Amino acid sequence: MRGRAAAGGHGQLGPGAELWHLPAGSAFPARRGARRDPARVRGSARRRWGWPSPWGCCCCWRPPSPAAGPRRPAPPDGTRGERGRGGRAPGDWRCPPVLRRPVSPPGPRYLARVEELTATDTEDSALNYGVVVDCGSSGSRVFVYFWPPHNGNPHDLLDIRQMRDRSSRPVVKKIKPGISVAAAAPEQATPYLRPLLQFAAAHVPAEKHKETPLYILCTAGMRLLPEGQQAAILEDLVRNVPLEFDFLFSKSHAEVISGKQEGVYAWIGINFVLGRFDHEDEEDAVVTVALGDQGESLVRKRTVGILDMGGASLQIAYEVPDSGAFSSPQQEEAAKSLLAEFNLGCDVQHTGHVYRVYVNTFLGFGGNFARQRYEELVLNQTYVHNRLHSQQTGLSPETPFLDPCLPVGLEDTVARGGQTLYVRGRGDWPACAELLQPLLAGPNSSQASLVGAYKAPIDFGNSEFYGFSEFFYCTEDVLRLGGRYSAPTFTSAAQEYCSQRWEVLTQRFRGGLYSAHADQHRLKYQCFKSAWMYQVLHQGFRFPLDYPSLRTAQLVYDREVQWTLGAILYKTRFLPLRDLRQENIRQAHASWLRLSFVYNHYLFFACILVVVLAIVLYLLRLRRIHHRQLRSAKLTQLWLDKVVVPPPGQGNGT
Repeated sequence: MRGRAAAGGHGQLGPGAELWHLPAGSAFPARRGARRDPARVRGSARRRWGWPSPWGCCCCWRPPSPAAGPRRPAPPDGTRGERGRGGRAPGDWRCPPVLRRPVSPPGPRYLARVEELTATDTEDSALNYGVVVDCGSSGSRVFVYFWPPHNGNPHDLLDIRQMRDRSSRPVVKKIKPGISVAAAAPEQATPYLRPLLQFAAAHVPAEKHKETPLYILCTAGMRLLPEGQQAAILEDLVRNVPLEFDFLFSKSHAEVISGKQEGVYAWIGINFVLGRFDHEDEEDAVVTVALGDQGESLVRKRTVGILDMGGASLQIAYEVPDSGAFSSPQQEEAAKSLLAEFNLGCDVQHTGHVYRVYVNTFLGFGGNFARQRYEELVLNQTYVHNRLHSQQTGLSPETPFLDPCLPVGLEDTVARGGQTLYVRGRGDWPACAELLQPLLAGPNSSQASLVGAYKAPIDFGNSEFYGFSEFFYCTEDVLRLGGRYSAPTFTSAAQEYCSQRWEVLTQRFRGGLYSAHADQHRLKYQCFKSAWMYQVLHQGFRFPLDYPSLRTAQLVYDREVQWTLGAILYKTRFLPLRDLRQENIRQAHASWLRLSFVYNHYLFFACILVVVLAIVLYLLRLRRIHHRQLRSAKLTQLWLDKVVVPPPGQGNGT
């Protein structure tokens, strides 16, 4: 979700802002879903979660605990397997002698995901394309997506996928710095984005440009600029981009999105990739969703929530199935700004894709920023303690402050405002977690408190969450616990790590016993960040210690899922309706042709019948006239026969 070097902003989480406000008053499943939604965590997920090995057995390599001494290197394919399975000793990754059996073929969903990783067939004229530009704080990226024609079911969403080039690599390009560099000269906004748009234009077939929507969405970097500068940059883009590129682009396609929108888009993208919007599929995990104020309800597939911790901020997003009741008008007002209700379906009359999502961003609660706040807290408390007790703690390397959040023996300094505090790690993880608890109240009174902020209720008995970025790095890079999260296991591993001496940890690091992505910075602050993550999760968000449905991950189906995928899904949600209307017109036209053909045949036969009837009537009339003439002739003859003939001789008159 977020880049590893994220040090500011709120990372990858997140039409007009009013769309996202509610009206006033108003990882993987534990069973079969674990096979249906295979989030990939750096190649280790298949064997750790007990999926069939392609060789017909389950690899069972178990990493040893730090107390067990140096361990053997991991298998060359990076797999680690289930811990302790088969009674193997720590570090033994050989497969037990089990009966080999054929592996069942992958299901249709897995095959569909494999197809997404192949090159896009640009010769297919039926494909549609879309372009999204993410204008972030440190740089801008362009993503090209494509989708086949809609299947005709108004309840289904578009099957949008990320475009891949001939080498099967994602079509994405990034430039630095961010678009905010054009703040002083807005006319440079279009030249700034020109390389990205040229890159997209080169990959989208030329004949498709005029029907390919382009969305330019700006995030944290632009949000920090004054509204006047934001408007000037967007105006330059709206005016000049159509002059150089034939993409479908208008004023509504360029905007500065809020952190709330960004979070909703990220939530949409994750759930779309996991197939949680496919309501027709069989699924064990379902949820009952309340619709509207009339008490209507709908049972559909359960969606997943997301947790994302970057360097400077923390974000959470999850569906709220029931609107519920508010305890006070203040809580209702807070909920209106944190709840987003939207319809992903193409028809507003269909409520199957109406979602109500809680999204909140907590600035200052990211891992790096929390460490800075912690150091300031320790510095101030130590100096106050020294003044009250006339001590010299932390003022020299000989009398350092013993920091419970650093590994044993690690020496460091904290400098703030001309003051320097010498610290030495003592590796007390429980004490570190307790010391971090006051930081949940927030950096200052002007920013939100993680403890006191409004949070929509979570049904921990019927929910599922994925943790990205720092949640994954904390569990996987050093502790090697990425995947299904278990609070007791994580706590035990974190305590064991913190209790090790710094020399031992660095030796293990040089021996390659940690993740390839781990570095000295991770080793140094792993103890602190693991305690901070634990406090945020269980004290801030109140996740139960026995919560079974949290999974930490970096990749889903072997790739990162960007919020831009959710953005184009939302922006193009009405396109299927257009296709359906065109299809209905074609069907109606075809039906009319068939009807007119049948109608013409009936009309022809009716005309023939009328003509025949007319002829018959005419003949009958002629016959009647003929009979009348014959009768008249007979009467005339009879009359002639009855005429009186004069007697002979009368005619002479003599």
